[in-house]
Amino acid sequence: MRIFVAGATGALGLPLVRALRALGHEVTGMTRGGQGVNRLRELGVTAVTADAFDAKAVRAAIEAAAPDVVIDQLTWIPANPAQIVEFMPKDTRLHREGGSNLLVAAEELGVRRYIMQSKGFYLKTSKGQLADESARFGYDAPGEVGKSARAIGEYEDRVLASSSLEGVVLRYGFFYGPGTWYRPDGAVADQLRKGEAAIIGAGNAVWSFVHIDDAVAATIGALTAEPGVYNVVDDDPLSVAEWLPAFARWVDAPEPPRLSVDDALKIAGEEAVYFQRGLTGVANARAKAQLGFNPRPLLWKGSAASTPRGG
Repeated sequence: MRIFVAGATGALGLPLVRALRALGHEVTGMTRGGQGVNRLRELGVTAVTADAFDAKAVRAAIEAAAPDVVIDQLTWIPANPAQIVEFMPKDTRLHREGGSNLLVAAEELGVRRYIMQSKGFYLKTSKGQLADESARFGYDAPGEVGKSARAIGEYEDRVLASSSLEGVVLRYGFFYGPGTWYRPDGAVADQLRKGEAAIIGAGNAVWSFVHIDDAVAATIGALTAEPGVYNVVDDDPLSVAEWLPAFARWVDAPEPPRLSVDDALKIAGEEAVYFQRGLTGVANARAKAQLGFNPRPLLWKGSAASTPRGG
């Protein structure tokens, strides 16, 4: 196939284009320039520089590539996880405006299939349950998290409602592995070694992760699967109080400290508290059945219980 990947040098974008080329696809990767251009060229990917916020530039890039499939892997994530809330408005705007530019161009230029990166960790479901593909986003989440959830939800709706292309929504869990925050020499491991990552309150929010290579495999499966929504997460949803200490042991870091909710609100804000008290684990049965998705066990799961807890 001819495949156009926006965000082609990101944590998922780069291994994705590498895998697509290895499978023989003709790949065009969109990046903002800099060293990303050379990273794509050395993989045999046609590199195109374009600002996702420039609708004309995005359209011209897609028109030149004439792809069968457009894959939106655009994100605006900081190197330091402590800055995540600060960066959220940029990431939200990127999905709302940059994603819209990609989608409109794809529709106007007759692209057959459109695959978008969505978030599998803002979903809402009943306490003690895992969210399936019918779950909606937590639009009432506090602050920037709520704004992000609303932007992603609206973007999903537009992709799925398109009458001119096959829309596929991939709701990924938290990425871990090479190029992510969650690895032995990554940013979260560094936070733990410095005592900067704490369990807030009971830490009862449930997180669903996915290894970056498993996310790549699922995305490749989405090239030919039935259109619709897929939750791309592993089989080990765990509460923060379970996974964070297990992760600390895995990376040889000290046990994370505890922080009261009141203190966390003062120090880190309502969004940080929501991540540890409001998130819900996610079910992956549909992706396993239709994408050939076979996620590896969470690498640091260890002896932590895998029974899902209520968010």
